[in-house]
Amino acid sequence: MANSVYHINKGLNQSIEFKGLKAQYIWYLGGGIIVLMFFFSGMYILGLPSLVCIGVIGISAAVLVMKVYKMSHKYGEHGMMKALAKRQVPKAVRTPSRKIFKMGK
Repeated sequence: MANSVYHINKGLNQSIEFKGLKAQYIWYLGGGIIVLMFFFSGMYILGLPSLVCIGVIGISAAVLVMKVYKMSHKYGEHGMMKALAKRQVPKAVRTPSRKIFKMGK
């Protein structure tokens, strides 16, 4: 079997990119795969047939990979943090009095 060499960094001072995934999305995909492994072992321990377990985990893994790649392409390296922060900014700030706008005493 031939050895594979994967290039991770594209240059100095740039974030990690692996197979099109950028920065934190690599960790999201890795964590999701680990969760699916625990889920598979739980289903197998409960006595479900192995083909059913493999089918459910296979479909879940495909959905996970598609969602993570979609988020990576949509938001990029820092875009998801910016999108989440934008949701927390209020549309308007209301105050019952104009006292805070008075200058001086």
